[in-house]
Amino acid sequence: MKLLIAGVVLILVVESNAQWYKFPVEAAQGARDMWRAYSDMKDANWKNSDKYFHARGNHDAAQRGAGGRWAARVISDAREWAQERMGHGNEDAEADQRANRHGRNGGDPNVYRPKGLPKKY
Repeated sequence: MKLLIAGVVLILVVESNAQWYKFPVEAAQGARDMWRAYSDMKDANWKNSDKYFHARGNHDAAQRGAGGRWAARVISDAREWAQERMGHGNEDAEADQRANRHGRNGGDPNVYRPKGLPKKY
């Protein structure tokens, strides 16, 4: 009986505090948010809009929780690492990372929104 009570208490503590089981779902949802921002950026094909979509994707993913923030950071870092290796400018990569961090930390992505970008984005 004591073992059963200890097991129930342990389950309640883990479920109420850690909620580790949500992390993979949040990460998948965050990755989907990042993909949606990337797809929207390609669809919009709007000049000077990439920082906005970087911030928006990271912001949306981070709103999912710890898993979403993790996915946004991993995807953003991997993308910038690949772009640097392909010869894109280091200062552009740093500007992208500033937009990524801004969104991931809860900043308003509209700070980076270019004038005239259609409202659907």
